[in-house]
Amino acid sequence: MSYNFTGIDHLQLAAPEGCEQDARSFFADLLGWVEIPKPENLRKRGGVWFQCGTHQVHIGVQKDFVAATKAHPAFHVHNVDSLREYLLQKNIQVIDDEARANEGVKRFYLNDPFGNRLEFLEWL
Repeated sequence: MSYNFTGIDHLQLAAPEGCEQDARSFFADLLGWVEIPKPENLRKRGGVWFQCGTHQVHIGVQKDFVAATKAHPAFHVHNVDSLREYLLQKNIQVIDDEARANEGVKRFYLNDPFGNRLEFLEWL
């Protein structure tokens, strides 16, 4: 082959129109991700972008929005237990999952403000 894949540039989560403030409250204020500016020519589409570690997460407006309740991104977290406890203290419902514990993976799920499933994990 004359090409090769080098990784993921960004992932996009869909959200309903008018989602921007809820996205900022959740991803920036709660999770601590840094908002990054969208290119000028894309701003009219709505949505908001964030930096998560070395990757970007784009929250994009979808007119006929339906939450992704099965398909989901999984985010590596250093000290995932600390994140879990922090979220519980903020009254965010987490869904624990030990299905991969025998592989040395500690993880949990939660739903973003729009109902999209998110996974947070740590390889032990």
